Amino acid sequence: MAFVLSFALFLAGIFLFYFAFTVESFQAIIFFAGILSISLSFGIPAHVLARR
Repeated sequence: MAFVLSFALFLAGIFLFYFAFTVESFQAIIFFAGILSISLSFGIPAHVLARR
């Protein structure tokens, strides 16, 4: 389950990176949301797998 959620967050982050360069306003906020999404996608499995 953690893998699926992490992979979805990673893909959403990549899409947000792309989307930030196509919109005309709020580019920095969207780009930062992509950074947070990708950071969470790496952090979730690290914490879930550390408990096992």
